[in-house]
Amino acid sequence: MELTMFGNLAYKLIEELYLYNRNFCSTDYDKALAEIHAILPLKIHNFTGDEHFNGWMIPPKWDLVRGQIRKDGKVIFEATHPLHVIGLSKPFSGFVSKEELQKHLHCDARFPDAIPYHFRQNYRPWERDWGFCVPKQFFDTLEEGIYQVDILTNESEGYLKIAEHTHVGANPETFVLVAHLDHGGMANDDLAGVAVAVEIFHHLLPQHTKFTYRLVLVQEIIGSAYYLGKIPHILDHVLESCFLEMLGSNTPLALQHSYGGRGRMEQILSNLLKNQTGFREGPFRSIICNDEMVWESYGIPMSSLSRFPYPEYHCDKDNPSIITHEALHDSVKVFLDTIEQLEKSTLMRKKFEGVLSVANPQYNLYIDPGQSAFGLHVDESQQKLRLLMDTLPIVPKERFIEQIAEELQIPLSLTLNYLQKWQEKGLVELI
Repeated sequence: MELTMFGNLAYKLIEELYLYNRNFCSTDYDKALAEIHAILPLKIHNFTGDEHFNGWMIPPKWDLVRGQIRKDGKVIFEATHPLHVIGLSKPFSGFVSKEELQKHLHCDARFPDAIPYHFRQNYRPWERDWGFCVPKQFFDTLEEGIYQVDILTNESEGYLKIAEHTHVGANPETFVLVAHLDHGGMANDDLAGVAVAVEIFHHLLPQHTKFTYRLVLVQEIIGSAYYLGKIPHILDHVLESCFLEMLGSNTPLALQHSYGGRGRMEQILSNLLKNQTGFREGPFRSIICNDEMVWESYGIPMSSLSRFPYPEYHCDKDNPSIITHEALHDSVKVFLDTIEQLEKSTLMRKKFEGVLSVANPQYNLYIDPGQSAFGLHVDESQQKLRLLMDTLPIVPKERFIEQIAEELQIPLSLTLNYLQKWQEKGLVELI
């Protein structure tokens, strides 16, 4: 049987978009969204610059027109890459000394020929300065004298565009995949996560699914903050989320668990990947730091699948040359396999509250634990069923029976058979 190869769509999207200067609010960010929309229909949530939230401020729309350094009338440095001028740099035109110029030049401490990524001003628009990111080799060649600096930008009222695509299933219970589209001039972080997610949802387009799946493309952290905090009912029916990050490099996959570490999606991912060479997993915030803290703050478990760390992180060496088709293929496939297993999973919806008198003939669901004082002993299966009976009142309103079985170490068939009796009494619904 011929194997289906994934990753081609993702790779093409990375090649097309990686040199876009995708600042939080910019013409290139909007162009990137438009190109993705041509592949996958997107709903755009737009927030205006005057909408402050929890201390977050939307930066102005910012597009670089020109960035140059001259000496003796000759251009010695020109911004030809999105990372060459720091994100949200103030415009500046004037003459400065070598000493003053070097205060505004940022170099990569790891690679003498690399251009580092300077992003902080996007998060602090009230604290802006002008500056360039340059190779250390260039920095070290500067001679004494006067330099002419010219940074010209186009700026206007800011806005924040959060993109969403929803694959509606037969049931409203929703799983969300999240990636960030900012970080212009880089391929793996996190354009690869975006591209993998787009390909996953492109494959879902013709499919009929039991559950609903949603893709959310954000500006890292701030996008999730506005999306979750400012849109009413946006989290209705959301069971779980996963952040897709840096999935194109030839480095091993790493699964970071949610804060509680108990999601069905992360459970499946862990089981699918545990025998893969180099795979590792760790608890919340132990591998990578992204939007998971925002989603968890609203009660939504968020795991993270990434290929972090990788040597070229946060510099211009993060480009398509480090992206492999195999890495993209494996990343897309593991999520499609995860969705396939989610679709085969059985979700229990509780329709009762509190502790029931399950011995009442109305229910007749009581499991006798035995009474050693009277010489009444029960086998291991009955002991496990009793544990299940005692646990059901405190299980969340919606829970997969596969999770319950694994957590209580009860055979799945035994769990299902007992819960079907609860369903017959109208106490739970199994889907």
